[in-house]
Amino acid sequence: MLPMHVFLVGMSASGKTSLGRRVASNLGLRFIDTDQRVEEMLGMSIGQIYASLGEDFYHNAETGVLIELVGGAPCIVSTGSGLPMIKENVQLMQNHGVIIHVDRPLDQILAEIRTERNSGLNGKTHEDVIYEFNHHIGFYRACADYTLDNSHGLQVGLGNLTKLVEGLK
Repeated sequence: MLPMHVFLVGMSASGKTSLGRRVASNLGLRFIDTDQRVEEMLGMSIGQIYASLGEDFYHNAETGVLIELVGGAPCIVSTGSGLPMIKENVQLMQNHGVIIHVDRPLDQILAEIRTERNSGLNGKTHEDVIYEFNHHIGFYRACADYTLDNSHGLQVGLGNLTKLVEGLK
């Protein structure tokens, strides 16, 4: 069992969910994806939530999920790319766990979204993703306790995240 929550922050397509889910499974830990939890809670996709209820509503729902999570048993949490942009969310994560920035170069993120429609991108253009990357990267770096370089492929990323998580026990 983990002594605290592990919060994975970073851009869409950075590897937060892929790495977090696999590491949690390999170590017998619980895994939560905040985007997926919000979708399940509201019965809509993120794109539908944005379109019908708005971005602010989505981010409020995301904060609600985070509040619910921090009250439960420690787990590995993949956060939405915008979650660390809200000060209250960062404070919740800092007070209840460790924050790991899953860092992946922009060119790799763009290559990934060219080959696979990433659900977290919600129809954003490459220009939108570049803007988001440049706007968010400073927030990720500022709030993170650790930075995980995820530029060397899935297996290296899995190994490095596993070592980080095991070191917390």
